[in-house]
Amino acid sequence: MTELSLTEKTPGCACGADHGEPELDARTIPHAIRHATIFGALSAIAPGGSLILVAPHDPQPLLAQIADREGDDIEVSYLEKGPQAWRLRLARR
Repeated sequence: MTELSLTEKTPGCACGADHGEPELDARTIPHAIRHATIFGALSAIAPGGSLILVAPHDPQPLLAQIADREGDDIEVSYLEKGPQAWRLRLARR
């Protein structure tokens, strides 16, 4: 059996540039993989960073899942509340 070496995971890219606050429009993601995609994007956010999530509805079920997975590490702020889209800032503490 081959042993793989592991290195510490660093969020974001390694270019050193400030790419600003990313925006993820969940409306464009197929429903079957939507939450998994959002969890993946959220895992790339470093402490002190945030992303803007655009959702087709108030994402209360998703927010409950995030709270279960992340505890109090994610702060949620509504920026826009429908009716066409809900925009939220998800900030990692």
